[in-house]
Amino acid sequence: QVQLVESGGGLVQPGGSLRLSCAASGSIFGINVMAWYRQAPGKQRELVAGYTGGGSTQYSDSVKGRFTISRDNAKNTVHLQMNSLKPEDTAVYVCKVVIFATPYWGQGTQVTVSS
Repeated sequence: QVQLVESGGGLVQPGGSLRLSCAASGSIFGINVMAWYRQAPGKQRELVAGYTGGGSTQYSDSVKGRFTISRDNAKNTVHLQMNSLKPEDTAVYVCKVVIFATPYWGQGTQVTVSS
């Protein structure tokens, strides 16, 4: 079993910052993908940022230059630093890891950007 626990969501004003964290535990040997997705009401889930199997990073065009993904391999944790937040960033942010080609999803954390 794999458990993913996300934290760091909340309400922030436009232009503000939040840092999301996702801690993986359980049978996590062999993680090769760690990523953040988001889903806004009425929209499909989309990739925000992630580490690919080769270790490189990728970002959605909508967050490039504002969001930064990082990982702590020793703690099996992936973070998402979100700066210059916009109302359109409002969504449930969900952590995903892939272990030996099997995807695992967290429960999600709500991020609301509003004045």
